[in-house]
This record gives sequence, C-alpha cells and structure tokens, in this order.
Amino acid sequence: MTPKDVVDQKRMNTLSKSESTLIQRRTRAVIPYSAAFEKKWQETDEEKRQELIKKGVTSKLPEIIKCGYKTLDLIYYFTAGEDEVKAWTIKRGTKAPQAAGKIHSDFEKGFICCEVMKFEDFKELGSEVECKNAGKLKEKGKVYEVEDGDIIFFKFNVAGGAKKK
Repeated sequence: MTPKDVVDQKRMNTLSKSESTLIQRRTRAVIPYSAAFEKKWQETDEEKRQELIKKGVTSKLPEIIKCGYKTLDLIYYFTAGEDEVKAWTIKRGTKAPQAAGKIHSDFEKGFICCEVMKFEDFKELGSEVECKNAGKLKEKGKVYEVEDGDIIFFKFNVAGGAKKK
C-alpha cells in the first residue's frame, strides 16, 4: 500500500472488504498498511495527528501489535516502582512464579506470593492505595495464572545463595 491508499477512505473500505474475504478463507489476519505512511505518522506532530484521526486516518501499528500478540498467544503484565513502569511479555497461561522469572531467575526460585491488581481497577480508582482500600488488590500464590494487563508486585526470598549438591 502507498500512503495515499491509507488516507483514501474509499480505497481503505475496498481493502477492508477484500480483507474480510481473505479472513473468511484463512485463519490469519490480514492488516493492510503502508510502511512509508507509518514512518510519516511517527514524524507527524500531535496536532496534525489529531486532525488525521478525526478523518479516520490512524497508524496500523497498534492493530498489528495486538494481532501479533493474539496470534502468538501472548499477554503482558506490568510492574511498577517509584520511577519506572515496565510491561513484561509472557505466554497466556503462565503461572505467577514463571512470570516472576521473566524479571529475574531469583524471583522465580524464591517466589513467596504476589500482590495483583487489574489495570482497569487502577485506572478507575487512581492509585494502589485506593485499589487496596476497595479490596481490589489481591494476594495470589504459586498457582495464580497471570492475566492480561495485571499489575503485579512479587514477593520473594532467596537466602544464602547456591547450595552444593
């Protein structure tokens, strides 16, 4: 596709109909995009982007990323500290200790439990304290299956270092 195709809504609608036909025949998604348009989109100032969004023109990258995660059966969870928030990618169905191991192997080895709140609850209530006060901060154990968008604080203890066998 060319950048002109992306901006031309009639052309995009035609492509969307073609995409629907392809999706009915295949199991994988087809997302029409233009690499040249995406490059220009990244270089465009926020005011111009908002004008384009009002006309229905947006980047396809978020859609491509979501589709990739879904196709690969991936989810993400967040960790947050005083000065940093980080998203971690894991396979759907991952248990809490293995999710902790994505951060550091010691987190998995010494896993005790984790405190979990849903991103939606955090967004609605505004803080970890408010989530806790509303009973939305839950303590979970080793069998907890991490869910997409969880915000997690892991508790672990690795005492003494490695033991000789």
